[in-house]
Amino acid sequence: MDYQKLLSEQQRSDFEEALDLMVRKTVEDERRIGIEFPYVTNDAGAWRTWPASVSAGYDGDAWSHGNWFCGFWVGLLLACHLRSGEKDFLDWARERMRLVEPRADDANTHDIGFIFCGSAVPFFRLTGEIRHAETALRAADRLRARLINTPRGGFISSWGPLSDERGRRSSAIDTMANLPLLYWAAEKADDGSFRLAGESHARMTREAFIRPDGWTYHAVEYDLWSGNIHRGYTFQGYGDESRWTRGQAWAIYGYTATAAATGKLEYLELAGRLADSYLRHLDGSRVPFWDADDPAIPNAIRDSSAAAIAASAMLEMAALYPLPGDGRRWAGEGIAILESLCRDYLAREGAHRGLLKHACYSKPHGEGTDSAVMFGDYFFVEALCRIFYPGTLSALPSRLGQGVQG
Repeated sequence: MDYQKLLSEQQRSDFEEALDLMVRKTVEDERRIGIEFPYVTNDAGAWRTWPASVSAGYDGDAWSHGNWFCGFWVGLLLACHLRSGEKDFLDWARERMRLVEPRADDANTHDIGFIFCGSAVPFFRLTGEIRHAETALRAADRLRARLINTPRGGFISSWGPLSDERGRRSSAIDTMANLPLLYWAAEKADDGSFRLAGESHARMTREAFIRPDGWTYHAVEYDLWSGNIHRGYTFQGYGDESRWTRGQAWAIYGYTATAAATGKLEYLELAGRLADSYLRHLDGSRVPFWDADDPAIPNAIRDSSAAAIAASAMLEMAALYPLPGDGRRWAGEGIAILESLCRDYLAREGAHRGLLKHACYSKPHGEGTDSAVMFGDYFFVEALCRIFYPGTLSALPSRLGQGVQG
């Protein structure tokens, strides 16, 4: 689908302004943040940073996700190269990859998908440098190894070393958006077991996570002996049964990727139903509240990162629908979200170092509750690149976007 034909002149101007702003801010920040990686902005708008090497794990009973966003900074450097044509961005990205690459052997987290979908996969696609493909395949092998088989099916364990039962029995809706690494690996390695692992997780998640109201749990704990659901719960939403909007966006993204990888209409239709549920709970704004059940609404904070993820997913959905009318509908929804983000959330002021203001990392933990977040900026840019540089930044396999079958 040629998304550019659907843009108004104002939309085109706004979107190109956002990409140019990305180039200006990224070059400034790359020169001053040192060897650590940005993840959220502080109250003054400056990036807080963290080493790429920090893995996930338990500290007693407390869980830490580790640095799961480091690959997204590499992705932004690659996007800057696309936009500007400047070789410096590729050189910086290569230097950054030397810090990120060791995480390909990290056996503690599903977020290895996020790390390398945002870095090694697009790096290989843009340059053909085999080193990045090899790194991404190592990471995909680690992600595939997290598949836990039960009598009801297989799911990918999200957290912690597989030797720890707390992690083995739990999975998160975020895992759906890590699956593109498996789907890419299936194509690159000509190894269907990667795709089978991803689809197995998608099927199990469909049965366990999606509630009758069309919304998803953040996390599910399984009984390992039977595969039955022990409980659905949340870490980052308002409550266990609430409608946490970023989780819904992850689900939309992951089922769109699964439809593309398998060619099965059932997953595309499911992504559409999840997206419809998401859209129905907007209040006239294209950017949702961080949780649709926060009792502070209409004075609750919003989450621009959820909107960015949803926009990128909807643009991909548009390319997959067999009927052109359906495709145009989802392209229009994605473009409208991007228009709103550019108009009302773009951090044009120099003191604010992110691209999108008013994102929410984790309100229950008081972390990045009204700030820019690195993953929000990345998926915002990924969505813009779908329009202006298709087939580049996204980690979805290059053969995708050809529609699905019934």
